[in-house]
Amino acid sequence: MNPFKKRRKWWDSGLKFSCLPDCGKCCNEPEGIVYLSLKDMSRLASYHNLSLNEWIKRDCRKSSDGRYILKSNQEKKICIYFNDDLNCDVYDSKPDQCSAFPWWNENLVDKNSWEKTKEICPGIDHPKALIINKKTINFWIEVDKVSEKGVKDSELSF
Repeated sequence: MNPFKKRRKWWDSGLKFSCLPDCGKCCNEPEGIVYLSLKDMSRLASYHNLSLNEWIKRDCRKSSDGRYILKSNQEKKICIYFNDDLNCDVYDSKPDQCSAFPWWNENLVDKNSWEKTKEICPGIDHPKALIINKKTINFWIEVDKVSEKGVKDSELSF
């Protein structure tokens, strides 16, 4: 075997997925964590007509390792932007990690991880789902990596 040949991923031939209207199961996960890039934070602050600092104080908290994440609804323990109509209140400005779902690294580690993701996401392998190609999946994996890296205080300047 050629040591320089790139190893094929189990999903290289594509995967079937379509985001289903009025589903929201990915957002309705109690105790879910949404990591934020600086771009996400700036976009959401602008969407709410707040300074970055004001928006962070209102809508963020820190994870145990100091990365900023979205606050959760106190009662339901789900995303603060997920409404009772199963929609996102900030859909056009939502964090990149949200847009990247289900193409998160953790979901694509192996087929078993993908099958676990499928348990919460009815859009995976849905009869009307599209085949998402390797290039698109790789794009979203990279987007998720940036989001997951997150932002800490040292990277902010107010």
